[in-house]
Amino acid sequence: MTSLPTWVTPFVEQVEAQSATPAWLQTVRQQGLARFANEGWPTSRLEAWRHTSLALLDSKQYQVAEAFDAKALVDSCKNNEQAYWLVFVDGQFAADLSSTDMPTGVSLRSVAEVCANEPTALETIYGQADDGFSPDALNLGLAQDGAFVRVSRAVQVEKPIHLVFVSGPGNCVAFTRNFIALEAGAHATVVEHYISADDFSGLSNAVTRVWTDRDANLVHFKLQTQSESAVHLASIDAEQEQNSHYESHSFSFGAQLARTNITTRFNGERCHTLLNGLYYTNERRHVDHYTQIHHAVPNCTSHEYYRGIMADRGRGVFSGRIVVHKGADGTDAIQRSDSLLLSKMAKADSKPELEIYADDVKCAHGATVGQIDEDSLFYLRSRGLDREDAFNLLIYAFAAEVLERVQSEALRQRATAGIQSRLPGASQLGE
Repeated sequence: MTSLPTWVTPFVEQVEAQSATPAWLQTVRQQGLARFANEGWPTSRLEAWRHTSLALLDSKQYQVAEAFDAKALVDSCKNNEQAYWLVFVDGQFAADLSSTDMPTGVSLRSVAEVCANEPTALETIYGQADDGFSPDALNLGLAQDGAFVRVSRAVQVEKPIHLVFVSGPGNCVAFTRNFIALEAGAHATVVEHYISADDFSGLSNAVTRVWTDRDANLVHFKLQTQSESAVHLASIDAEQEQNSHYESHSFSFGAQLARTNITTRFNGERCHTLLNGLYYTNERRHVDHYTQIHHAVPNCTSHEYYRGIMADRGRGVFSGRIVVHKGADGTDAIQRSDSLLLSKMAKADSKPELEIYADDVKCAHGATVGQIDEDSLFYLRSRGLDREDAFNLLIYAFAAEVLERVQSEALRQRATAGIQSRLPGASQLGE
């Protein structure tokens, strides 16, 4: 491929017409588009995409979004929760739906505003054309806005910061590029919601770049419940400094095809990361998580747990790679993937990987793929449950282990509600 898809042209015209664009941003956008024009969408010929091809997107013709009243969807998402809210509708900041009155030491703004008023503020962290895979390069070239979160030194944000990304009806596209930065000793919880109209059949392409300075603590929660006709492509790229703590909770319950890439790198000793995820697919839907953890320095820990539930002809994919670089002695890393198949036609692909180039490390990884245990089912039925209730209860017990790692009760309830909305008879999950 040596040219861009025809549907991209209106989006290129939009970014070129965007006012007050710094020269450096124009350059990296052009470089991103050039890379995508050269590579196109990833195919299964790439090892990292062996189980998830985007070739179907070659025949798609996406459109620029039309005006859409997202208030009802946003109000439903907020659910009267006490929090800070930054809302984007079809990739554009929606000031009337947001509440950016933040406490001292916390900045919550749109990326477009930051670039317009502080032209060099994002230059060193915005990203380069060779970062990630080709969908990241397309995002680099076409994203006009996104969320900018910065928490100052030693500030502890008491309420969660919610970033809501809404997609309207039809086959529109939203490109967003987000930045989350915590200075030394700061603590915060940031939530990314991806929601849509019921008839959204378009593309959501998001990149989130995270930086935690020394002794910072970030809980990063991502909940994707978009229409089951949508395509969702997302990347999270984190950098951790000495003694920082990063938790990533990824819950994917929507979209026809969803892929989330998560990468974290340790730049200082005594860092810790938790990657925790739960996903559900049914009919012919496809969900993929691709993770990388780079132990580049000694004495860091990483714990990674993903669980997938596949029904009908649904397919779940997990690929996790932990790299312990030379000299990273004292590394403690755990990686586990478990998949539950609810039908004979459901499919799970799991590829946990360890690459160890250091001595004196403690590393373990494993994966399981199985069905509902008939002995457990019989036990529950012998206690008075009918087969359907017993079946559902075992599904919910499988999911609960992931949910229990979410310390916030409010966030745990959100994740529970997300899977309840997809699974039949799931009201028992919260009991």
